[in-house]
Amino acid sequence: MPAAMAGGTGGAGGGGGRALDCRSFWKAGAFESASAPSREFHDALEAGDFDRARVHPKFLHTNATSHKWAFGAIAELLDNAVDEICNGATFIKVDKSVNLKDNSTMLVFQDDGGGMDPEGVRRCMSLGFSTKKSKKTIGQYGNGFKTSTMRLGADAIVFTRANRGSNVTLSIGLLSYTFLRRTMKDDIVVPMLDFKIQDGHIVPLVYGSQGDWDSSLKIILEWSPFSSKEELLQQFKDIVSHGTKVAIYNLWMNDDGLLELDFEDDDEARCFYDILLRDQDKASGGVTKAQKEIVQQHISHRLRFSLRAYTSILYLKKFENFQIILRGKPVEQIRIADELKFKKLVTYKPQVAHDSQVVSVKVDVGFAKEAPVLGIFGMNVYHKNRLIMPFWKVLQEGSSRGRSVVGVLEANFIEPAHDKQDFERTPLFIRLEAKLRQIILDYWKEKCHLIGYQPVDPQLRSQYKAALKDSGNPGPKSQQKASTSRRTGGHTSNLLPETYDDTEVIGLTANGSGSRVRSFGQAQENSMEPVGLDENSVDIGSEGALDPYIMEKLSEENIGLFTRREELRQRDTQLRQTVGELEQQLAETKRKCAQLADDLRIRKSQQQQQPPYI
Repeated sequence: MPAAMAGGTGGAGGGGGRALDCRSFWKAGAFESASAPSREFHDALEAGDFDRARVHPKFLHTNATSHKWAFGAIAELLDNAVDEICNGATFIKVDKSVNLKDNSTMLVFQDDGGGMDPEGVRRCMSLGFSTKKSKKTIGQYGNGFKTSTMRLGADAIVFTRANRGSNVTLSIGLLSYTFLRRTMKDDIVVPMLDFKIQDGHIVPLVYGSQGDWDSSLKIILEWSPFSSKEELLQQFKDIVSHGTKVAIYNLWMNDDGLLELDFEDDDEARCFYDILLRDQDKASGGVTKAQKEIVQQHISHRLRFSLRAYTSILYLKKFENFQIILRGKPVEQIRIADELKFKKLVTYKPQVAHDSQVVSVKVDVGFAKEAPVLGIFGMNVYHKNRLIMPFWKVLQEGSSRGRSVVGVLEANFIEPAHDKQDFERTPLFIRLEAKLRQIILDYWKEKCHLIGYQPVDPQLRSQYKAALKDSGNPGPKSQQKASTSRRTGGHTSNLLPETYDDTEVIGLTANGSGSRVRSFGQAQENSMEPVGLDENSVDIGSEGALDPYIMEKLSEENIGLFTRREELRQRDTQLRQTVGELEQQLAETKRKCAQLADDLRIRKSQQQQQPPYI
């Protein structure tokens, strides 16, 4: 990044009166503003300015409260870059930088999209204006930039470069809640600067009067992180031909006076190449230490506090020529549907409207790979490729029904809420919720025995009991263990539960007939579609005997694979760092070799020019 935006370990303090007294987002809107003096009111009336409605600066904060979650605000800014893919965008960079005026941390977004011309940047900074009417673009309300930037920090400055034919323009806009509050404005004022490239030089582009342009420059230099016009123009150096850069500063803090976003470069705290939400990394679920580690590392838990985890599943389809680069490292996209086992595809045709086209929605549903150790469940609902509701729990928690069942669908037939973290509560949405609940229950009823639960289907249940009976009754020690497990609510019961809601993960003892076991295995296979089984299937009928500790083995295998995966991840990180260091050493060695070669050539040339000794 340019010098004025170079990364560093900035603090969170304000800059000499250029920050709000209250840096907590949820309290920043509580302030009393001075009423406009009667003389100012009279002057506005005389100037004809009374004919328009004013928008008070408080509205900026009130408008931003639509984002309850900071990552939802960041996603809005990522959406803007993704919408620019049609204009040639290939990346969006998200990183931290330093406000050189006060050494505080800034959050910076930069893309190489089409950029905005002077008219476009004014639309961007206006309230409720949108030209995005495409069925493919994500943004539609014209409100995302204002709500997202103001949710992350009190102030934001925009640098954008556009190339429209032979016209190359550079524009700067400042949306500063601090400026509006400190100067007691009763209307939202957004100072703007425009430049154009003329004969290879950057010259001011004045639309109003020169006095207005100079006034905007003065405000921006006083209330932005930059102290001169040269520093402002320096921000365009890494915007090669077109693109946009947004710097958000005076970031919001929590009640402890720490930045809401955690940028600390601490590998042990898993902040390296990531941005974390403070106070959100609280694991739930899991009995043993190993199980808790699996829960903590699963995407359904990490997305709540890790921006890298959240953005990895933010878009349904993988990009071909576009990258989200977080803290200097590209985000690896994850398709949740690829992380499921015993997958099944269900088609849902919602009744949208009588006069509309028939809508068909494909729902991928299956068990999480970590099942049954991992008890997470829920539906991941996307809209126009964008994740709206991750791991939506359409079933009530507390029952074993639906345990570890995860689904994925794209619901373009319903409209998301303004913050794109939920859907509008319409009758169509309520019907969708009921349908998804039924899909999960049907899937669970059909396949729950594949992860060790008692079959729910009456036919499969009777065959299951018969197979258990013919395989031989467990000995006294096994019975005692099973009884103890039932009393303690353990997940290794060797007894069949009496009621459905009490269903638990079970391990079967088998030392008897193999024919009935094989017939039960054949029956469960015939009860599913061909796509229901894959290479991850549990082999419950192997050489005429059931494994008496199937669930324990599955748990141990999952824990072992998880541990191995973490070791490989750490090893991969170490190897990448080693490769980077070796590449730097190689570059330095090449530089030295080239320098030595130049010195050698100079010496040879000097020797040839010297006269021979007599």
